[in-house]
Amino acid sequence: MDAYEYSQILKLLNTKLENIKNILKPEELNKRLKEIEELESSQDFWSDVETATKIGIEKNRILSKLSKFNKANEALSGTNELYELAGEEKDEDTFELLFEEASDLEELIKSTEISVMLSSPDDVLNAIVSIHPGAGGTESQDWASILYRMYLRWAERKDFKIELLDYQDGEEAGIKDVSFIIKGENAYGYLKAENGIHRLVRISPFDSNAKRHTSFASVMVSPEIDDNIDIEIEDKDIRIDTYRASGAGGQHVNKTESAIRITHIKTGIVVQCQNDRSQHKNKASAMKMLKSRLYELELEKQKAASDGIEKSEIGWGHQIRSYVLQPYQQVKDTRSNIGYSNVDAILDGDITKIIEDVLIAQSS
Repeated sequence: MDAYEYSQILKLLNTKLENIKNILKPEELNKRLKEIEELESSQDFWSDVETATKIGIEKNRILSKLSKFNKANEALSGTNELYELAGEEKDEDTFELLFEEASDLEELIKSTEISVMLSSPDDVLNAIVSIHPGAGGTESQDWASILYRMYLRWAERKDFKIELLDYQDGEEAGIKDVSFIIKGENAYGYLKAENGIHRLVRISPFDSNAKRHTSFASVMVSPEIDDNIDIEIEDKDIRIDTYRASGAGGQHVNKTESAIRITHIKTGIVVQCQNDRSQHKNKASAMKMLKSRLYELELEKQKAASDGIEKSEIGWGHQIRSYVLQPYQQVKDTRSNIGYSNVDAILDGDITKIIEDVLIAQSS
């Protein structure tokens, strides 16, 4: 890297931080922070515990955003000053130091950029994730199980918690269906980027002729909504089926028709839960999944309307990401148009960079 290349990087980072500032509006956040502090100082602040708790959560989010922005702003301002001084005095040692720290500065700005992108009230929510294999039997079912493990490992890396809602084993290998909640700050904000069709190309471990196979699986992500968001579902709008649970869970799960499948007639959305021996609990979990899916559907419609485009349903021919293991190794996302060679690490849950690159691409 030479001085000119560095100046271009610095110019780009300054532009990015200015865009972040315009979106974040730190002056308004500081104003809101003062309002919250005044509320907290009042004697009757904790008389309404629920409201006080929500205000406390809002305050923490504001402080987190301002802290990240201020840190990035100070770091970039200091770098700008050093760069100007180094240029005036032709100080090669300082230039060398700036070059060495360039990647750290870029990462800091990127982290700040991501935190601003995840500023929607829905982004902070937990994520309900459902994975369904495409056509192809064992091949696709095995691919669905690989994706399931990838998200579990990602959640572990983020120190997030997992709650299993529904799990159905495949006939020979893999899974027929799985739904689970990933619980952690900004879980939905990140995982909404995973919504779509995932494609795998590999030499099949189930083919004795060692031929290359292409498999597909759909990943559906919706926010776990709380009771404050009212989604009205009338009895006439749904069909509820009960059936005997299958697969893992022990014999007691299979003795009664405790599993629940709910079909939303108007949208065609189908959710199911069989993870508990109690039909009542399975129905409650299935209704939670349905409400979240309907809410996510409405969010997509609103976004499509604001963007001036029609909402498109997930179709098997429109994949968002390809994972190629043969004849070469690469993961490529169609939205960011970036390829990644660390395939083994990605399948082991190292997907944060891919997701962040997608979020940045979609915001530009």
